Amino acid sequence: MAKEYSFDISAKIDMQSFKNAINLVDKEVANRYDFKGTPYEINYKEKDKLLVLIASSDNKLDALKDIVIAKLLKQDLSSKVLEELKTEDSSGNNRKVTFKIVDYIESKEAKKIAAEIKNLKLKVTAQIEGDSIRVKGAKLDDLQKVIATIRSMEWEAPLVFENMR
Repeated sequence: MAKEYSFDISAKIDMQSFKNAINLVDKEVANRYDFKGTPYEINYKEKDKLLVLIASSDNKLDALKDIVIAKLLKQDLSSKVLEELKTEDSSGNNRKVTFKIVDYIESKEAKKIAAEIKNLKLKVTAQIEGDSIRVKGAKLDDLQKVIATIRSMEWEAPLVFENMR
């Protein structure tokens, strides 16, 4: 029997890299001239999978968001790992933004990805298994075409291609 190859599509993020990025943000902001003497906070709530940023004004909050995204990208994490939930006033005349950390593929999006793989008309199968999609096929070239096609499309979740066997 011919050997069958497979890989998984998921949205898992390396939490250590995420924590490193947040620590780097804190260090950079502490040394930046435009943040000297102004209150700011970076709260990572691991259990709730939330990141809360607090700054003295909208401009400072935008700068803080930009720094967070830059540090995430440097750690090879997608900016899509953060989904903005709300921006609101905080105590002490400050502004606060709350982000949800996205480390899963929604079932609706997983179905769309599986449908796109089926539309490629390659000899591969895509199965949704929990919060990941297992793609199997007899040819490595077909699997690589699937990866290239799915990667080139725009998705809500930060997709990760792993466990190529």
